[in-house]
Amino acid sequence: MERFVGRQDVGMTRRFAPATFRLAVRRSLSGRGLFADERIPKGSCVIEYLGRPATAKQIKENRGKYLFWTSEKSMIDGNIPANTARFINHSCVPNCEIDIRMRRVYVFALRKIEPGEELTYDYGQEYFEMHLAGSCRCAKCFKP
Repeated sequence: MERFVGRQDVGMTRRFAPATFRLAVRRSLSGRGLFADERIPKGSCVIEYLGRPATAKQIKENRGKYLFWTSEKSMIDGNIPANTARFINHSCVPNCEIDIRMRRVYVFALRKIEPGEELTYDYGQEYFEMHLAGSCRCAKCFKP
């Protein structure tokens, strides 16, 4: 949804190829989430957000929860079984960020991630307004 390219630390060369980290889909505050089953070092390419090309109608309406802009004119629909990254939830204090390269979406660790920790990234204002209706359920904001 959000036209976003994650920040890149100055002088840091990124390897745009996901490592083979053990990850698991489990229950979280927001439904299902993606969790680390092993330590993930800061700066690692954790996973690629996969998807099929979005249809012209999807691009025009820009309403799906799993849509991701990959350039100014192209978008992917990540609602496919092969896309485990679709389970990464939003956080206002994320441990991951998105970086787009050659119309492919990669998830990078912003800091060291411990086993059992949920993977999160900031979905951006556009997504937040359209789908979360101003009601954030991240660990920082949600008070049961």
